[in-house]
Amino acid sequence: MNDTQKGPHWQDRARRVLAGGVSSQFRAADPVVFSHGRGSRIWDVDGTEYIDWTLSQGPMIHGHSHPEILAAVAESLGRGQVWNGLHTQEIELAEKLVEVIPCAELVRLGCTGSEAVQAAIRLARAVTGRTKIVKFEGHYHGWLDNIAVSVNPPLDVAGPEQSPHVVPWSGGMGPGAAEGVVVCPWNDLTAVSSAVKRHAGQIAAIITEPCMCNSGCIEPLPGYLAGLLSICDEHNILLIFDEVITGFRLALGGAQEFYGVTPDLVVFGKAVAGGFPVSVLAGRAKFMESLASGRSIHAGTLNAHVGGVAAALASLRLLQANDEAAYSQMFTLGSRLMEQLRSLADSTGHSVLVTGPGPVFHLGFLASKPHDSKLPAVRNYRDVVKTYDMNKYSRFVRGMAARGVRLIGRGIWYISTVHSAEDVELTVDRARESLAEMARED
Repeated sequence: MNDTQKGPHWQDRARRVLAGGVSSQFRAADPVVFSHGRGSRIWDVDGTEYIDWTLSQGPMIHGHSHPEILAAVAESLGRGQVWNGLHTQEIELAEKLVEVIPCAELVRLGCTGSEAVQAAIRLARAVTGRTKIVKFEGHYHGWLDNIAVSVNPPLDVAGPEQSPHVVPWSGGMGPGAAEGVVVCPWNDLTAVSSAVKRHAGQIAAIITEPCMCNSGCIEPLPGYLAGLLSICDEHNILLIFDEVITGFRLALGGAQEFYGVTPDLVVFGKAVAGGFPVSVLAGRAKFMESLASGRSIHAGTLNAHVGGVAAALASLRLLQANDEAAYSQMFTLGSRLMEQLRSLADSTGHSVLVTGPGPVFHLGFLASKPHDSKLPAVRNYRDVVKTYDMNKYSRFVRGMAARGVRLIGRGIWYISTVHSAEDVELTVDRARESLAEMARED
């Protein structure tokens, strides 16, 4: 078997034993089989090298196989893997999280973002004695039944824009599993206020991505996050930030530091441990005390597993030691890449929107060309659905993959601390070729 046959061979083997050939539904559209990664690059089993702007959908904030993270994990595993009990680095990591996260007075560690979200929801219900949770259309908070609704609903079943229907994300969800969820449009304080009044005395928490990264990477409108906090304070509702994506990427203290709004509870995952499975629930002591007392139960055999905690400590120490330089680089490279992609698209006859804060951003092709050259405002999930041509973006992803650049099909790009100006330059050159090819085909 020659090298060019390795990929199809492994893909065929995967389809025989993995449901759909993958271990997560988000990977189904990307059948490439990878062998290793270093820094900002990743290689498939056929030896093809890619500049990686997916970063495993976010966790690899220091790139692949960072030597300091790997060394910390290797050293820790020589002492043990999991003890079902306290260990010193677990305490050190908690101290570090309390030091850098504005709302963190107490923390709990877990393994995945989905788990941490569940702990936050349970805690909010225990603290308030209420049952309902407000979430936003297009936001993703994990795959479990009680919150996996209205993630990407078809508009013909999504209901009225100001008071959307609760649309199950998946077949097989239990009857009534998500009846405790109230769905609102993002970036609309009037709609949130109306929902809170309709369900007066029933809302335990509002959970939100502080930047809507899962659908279009839409930033909050000025005053929006502060407005949510004000509504929550007025009605004794807990505000939960889901920072699984934004955590440690926009600032050392997360999006709450970046946007200057401090929630009651926050959930972290992905980048917290630089590629190892660690999640965090953190919050104000008066709320977290319900976990401390055991009134609200949170458990997990692998919570604070030794290797993951060591990785998280190493990752956070890298960010803290190089705070100004690391974030300056991610913002500078992200902004440069965003601007050059806009310019390239315009010069090759494509209409695009490139949105986001920089270290994470979204590129989307417009479904129709603006008549007056004025780009449309994209403020929420329904704007995303109406504005973007996802098939065209899929063509762009395939064209870039053929040129050695790895992207996610839903349009989100991640910047790491190890991406370089050369990575941006090479990506722009390859995007120029891909966009020109698409223009010739249109």
